[in-house]
Amino acid sequence: MADKKIKQAADTCETTCFNEEVVIRVQPKMDNVNGVELLFKAMSDATRLKIVYALTLEEELCVCDVAQIIGSTTATASHHLRLLRNMGLAKYRKEGKMVYYSVKDDHIHQLVRIALEHSRED
Repeated sequence: MADKKIKQAADTCETTCFNEEVVIRVQPKMDNVNGVELLFKAMSDATRLKIVYALTLEEELCVCDVAQIIGSTTATASHHLRLLRNMGLAKYRKEGKMVYYSVKDDHIHQLVRIALEHSRED
């Protein structure tokens, strides 16, 4: 057993080295992504992604519409919409007894569009 060779993965470097110039230039910029993971976390849930997608297809939707579109209860839809609002992806307005949601800004539209285009490639 001792003479068994450990096979190196073909997709990793066979030696440890790095380009110091590149590391010095790029590493300080890593703090720029702080908080961005929340955006991806919000849309990593299939139900929330469907809701965001539905909100990009219509200017706004009431909670009841969203529930019907995703096939859930209004309580479930409301819960996910509240999370999306708290994560900065959606906004809402109340009109009488109705609550209407929409995407917060055009960046969300762009992210969904780009993700859909990417998923359709190949």
